[in-house]
Amino acid sequence: MLYLLIAIVVIISFTLFQRKKKRALTQNILTDTQKQLLIQHIEYYNKLSDTDKLYFEDRVEQFLDAVNIEGVGLELNDTDRMMVASSAVIPIFAFKDWTYRNVTNVLLYPNTFDKEFQFEGNEGEGRNIMGMVGSGYMNGQMILSRNALVKGFSKNNGKENTGIHEFVHLLDKADGATDGIPEGFLPTEYIKPWISMMHQEIHKIEAGRSDIDVYATTNEAEFFAVVSEYFFEKPEQFQTKHPELYNMLSKTFGQDPAK
Repeated sequence: MLYLLIAIVVIISFTLFQRKKKRALTQNILTDTQKQLLIQHIEYYNKLSDTDKLYFEDRVEQFLDAVNIEGVGLELNDTDRMMVASSAVIPIFAFKDWTYRNVTNVLLYPNTFDKEFQFEGNEGEGRNIMGMVGSGYMNGQMILSRNALVKGFSKNNGKENTGIHEFVHLLDKADGATDGIPEGFLPTEYIKPWISMMHQEIHKIEAGRSDIDVYATTNEAEFFAVVSEYFFEKPEQFQTKHPELYNMLSKTFGQDPAK
């Protein structure tokens, strides 16, 4: 019995040591070059206070520790890594202890791809997918187009950000269903109003009475991801044109980026 107890203590101690060790590694946050890349490319990061910038850097490093990013048909660089990690961190920035348990790998393709995950041959034919969250045998995988990822963080980009879009799908999926209803994040009393709000806005988009991208009418999951892009990319404009949607997403993400 004593030996069993000792073994249990050793196992627990080793586990805690490993966790502490991993946490200590993240204290060394990012290299100066990587921080410069955040300054150069991530507008969200530049708007943060000095304290929040340090926290953002820490969350980026934690993500890079936990999730493998792999280039397919391209040589991965630090800009790619910073953009993918920032796409992941931005939606969950207010959720201090939340991590992505539903993704282990992010595959970065050079350009858009088709439903068979092909990005070469038959130029343009069916290759219009900029990003996707895998399901079935691809569960735990995300694929992003590098061109779309970079465009999402460019200075002159509009309301779109493919990286944020796909990671919002993962938040949506965290409750077991990718249905546009983030039950794990939106307070229960707001679920029904949110569903009603989604359907009302989808009708407006279909009637040409909204500036939200028409892709949001595909289904509720795409609506949630598309308006989330808008919320983070152009928060002041989104708040002005869609105050009720803005307030609902502010409750969902625990953030007020327009302030």
